[in-house]
Amino acid sequence: MKRSLLLLSIFFAMMIVACGGDEEITSPVEDDKMVMGDDKTDNGTNTPIDPPPEPKRTYFEGTLVGHTGSVTSVAFSPDGNVLASGSYDDTIRLWGTSDGRPVRILSGHTNNVHSVAFSPDGSTIASGSFDSTIRVWNTNNGTLIRTLRGHTAEVWSVTFSPDGSTIANGSFDSTIRLWNASDGTHLRTLTGHTDAVASVAFSPDGSTLTSGSRDSTIRLWNASNDTHIHTLTGHTGGVLSVAFSPDGSTIASGSLDNTIRLWNASNDTHIRTLTGHTHYVTSVAFSPDGSTIASGSYDGTVRLWKAKDGTHIHTLTGHTDNVWSVAFSPDGSTIASGSSDNTIRMWDVSE
Repeated sequence: MKRSLLLLSIFFAMMIVACGGDEEITSPVEDDKMVMGDDKTDNGTNTPIDPPPEPKRTYFEGTLVGHTGSVTSVAFSPDGNVLASGSYDDTIRLWGTSDGRPVRILSGHTNNVHSVAFSPDGSTIASGSFDSTIRVWNTNNGTLIRTLRGHTAEVWSVTFSPDGSTIANGSFDSTIRLWNASDGTHLRTLTGHTDAVASVAFSPDGSTLTSGSRDSTIRLWNASNDTHIHTLTGHTGGVLSVAFSPDGSTIASGSLDNTIRLWNASNDTHIRTLTGHTHYVTSVAFSPDGSTIASGSYDGTVRLWKAKDGTHIHTLTGHTDNVWSVAFSPDGSTIASGSSDNTIRMWDVSE
């Protein structure tokens, strides 16, 4: 009997050791839940975790040198990777925006290049020249696609419609011409200005075309049927630049009267006048978010203004001659400016 009890005691002792004493055994299912977070994401909730933000694009900041004549037009590609510049050396240059290095030179115009514009998909560039033509180029390899002819005087401005189907341009012959962007067919000619058309711009929805002229007026046109909608008057000098705000509600205009005027695009009324430049205002541009207006001037400066109330924010100085053109990068962090000092400057305005 004693021997039986002893054997039984030894048996229970071995069982306790084998089971780890009083330690609880975790089932395989519970262990899986512990490893996988009980089917939850790493933050312990059922809300998906956002992927890490993409690195912020870094633009070159400084001076781009290479043109041998005044730089009269600058434009960023839609993806922000390339800057195009047009010059009185008769060429268009393409630059990498991350390092400021030249990519290629587009040659073919026989007189000053006064305007450059990217198509909305960035695949082509249009250039307007004092040789009275518009040239369309392949962005990727720099080859000439076609030449648009018909104007009888210098071409001062070119732009694409938002859907990329149409090219519009203004000329010293006082007309605006519209072209089929895919094959270069001349579509229509808009007449009404009594002096050179220095600038053209489409509204963001493509429904309206606006034009600024040395006759001191801005004209609005129905882009679908090309009828004249309204004429904005108030400048006391020729209008050299026009631009729509990103939401299409406001038009900015720069003039030989040294001012910028803001207009209500829906009812064609004057909102306010921005003063401060001491010479011609050659170029105006809205930031992508619509909060800021940049202006370039013959006084050699670039000025920044609050779009909502016209307050002057800052003046960028550094060019040693007239500023002909200003453009915002697609993310609004950088402004490019072209000048008669033959250079392009890239300014960090992110702060």
